[in-house]
Amino acid sequence: MDKIVVEGGSRLTGRIPISGAKNAALPLLCAALLPAGPSTWKNVPQLADVRTMAKLLRMLGWEVEGTTTLNIAPPSGAKGKRKLKLEAPYDLVKTMRASVLVLGPLVARFGRARVSLPGGCAIGARPIDQHLKGLQAMGAKVTLEHGYVDVECKRLQGATIMLDMPTVTGCENLLMAAALAKGRTVIENAAREPEVEELALVLNKMGAKITGAGTANITIEGVDELQSIEHSIIPDRIEAGTFAVAAAMTKGDVLLEGARPEHLEAVTAKLRAAGVTVQAEAGGMRVKSDGELTAVDIVTQPHPGFPTDMQAQFMVMACVAKGQSVIKEMIFENRYMHVPELGRMGADIQISGRTAIVRGGMKLTGASVMATDLRASASLILAGLVASGKTEVLRVYHLDRGYEAIEKKLRGVGAKIKRAKDA
Repeated sequence: MDKIVVEGGSRLTGRIPISGAKNAALPLLCAALLPAGPSTWKNVPQLADVRTMAKLLRMLGWEVEGTTTLNIAPPSGAKGKRKLKLEAPYDLVKTMRASVLVLGPLVARFGRARVSLPGGCAIGARPIDQHLKGLQAMGAKVTLEHGYVDVECKRLQGATIMLDMPTVTGCENLLMAAALAKGRTVIENAAREPEVEELALVLNKMGAKITGAGTANITIEGVDELQSIEHSIIPDRIEAGTFAVAAAMTKGDVLLEGARPEHLEAVTAKLRAAGVTVQAEAGGMRVKSDGELTAVDIVTQPHPGFPTDMQAQFMVMACVAKGQSVIKEMIFENRYMHVPELGRMGADIQISGRTAIVRGGMKLTGASVMATDLRASASLILAGLVASGKTEVLRVYHLDRGYEAIEKKLRGVGAKIKRAKDA
C-alpha cells in the first residue's frame, strides 16, 4: 500500500493545473446511459472513483474507452453484441456511493434498475431516501430487499418533488430521470452546486428542456429521447480550494490554472478574511500569502455556503493562523475523524458535537498519520507542508479517489513530497 511522505518548510510558487471535477465527472458518465448513441467526455480526471464508474458502466454493457478523453458507447452501439445488464452490484457500489447515479438514467430509459445500497467514505449517514422518494413521486415502484433497491416503471411521469434537503446526488439522479419522463417535473429545494448546473447544461446539450439549475427550483420538461454529445468537464473547485489553502499556509504565490473563481466564492471570501490575496487572472486564479494568517470561523452549508469538502483543509490552516477559530460542520455528523491525527502533529482542537474549536498559532511537527477519508487525506498533506520534519500519510487510497497526482502537482511548485511504498 502506498503512503505520501512530506518534508515541511517549503514555500510553494508556480503554476498548478486544475483537473476536471470528480463530482461533475461521475454524474456525467452516468448521463451517457441516456442517449441511444455514443458520447465523448473530455478533461476527465484520472481518479480511482472515475475508474470505478467506468468499470460499472462496462458491467452494465456499455463500452468505455480512453483516459483523459472517454468515449462511451451503449450496448446497441456500432460495435454491438454487448449484453445490456440493469444491475449495479454490491462489489462496486460499496466502494463508491456515486454508483447510485446509474439508477435514474436506467429507470428512465429502460424501465427498471437494480442497484446495491451505496458505500463510500465513512463520514456520516448518507441515505438515498430522497432519490427513491422522487422516483416514487414519478410513478416508480420501489422495492428494498437483501441490500438492493429495485425500481420499475414503464415510463416515468412528471411530478412536483419537494426534497427534504438539497441533496446533490439525489437532485442529479432525479434530473436524469425527469429528462426522459412524460410531462413536467419540478424539483423544489434543489441542490445549487456547480456540478448540478453542469449536469443540467449537459442534459440540455443532449436535447433536454431544463430551466432553473443553480437555483432552489428546477423545472424539467420531459422529452422522448436524448442525443449523443461531446463535452469537456469543468475544473474541480475542491482541488483548486485545497491548493489555494496550501499556497496560503506556505507563504506561497501560486496560479491555479483553470480554476473558476465563480465556483469558489465562499472559499475565497474566507481566504481573504484570513489575510490571503486571491485574484482572478486570465486562465485561472492566483493565490498569494505572506504567511501572516488570521483565524476565521466557518460553518459548512449547502452551496452557495461554505463547502463541507473544504472543512478539513481550513481546519489545518486554522491550526497555524493567529487566534482562535470556530468551525461548525453542519452537513455530515462524522466529519472530524482527521482531528486526532492532527493532534498527533501538535494541533490544539477541541470537539463538542458538530463544533470544533481550534487554537491557532501552533507549531506542527511531522508524524506518521492515518488518512480516514478523502478530504482528511488532503488536510494531513497540508499539515505536512508546514510541519517541521517528516510527515507520513498512510492509507492514501482515500486520496486517490479525489485528487489526481497530488504529490506531482505539489512537487511542481516546490514541495518536498513523494509517494512511497508503506513497508
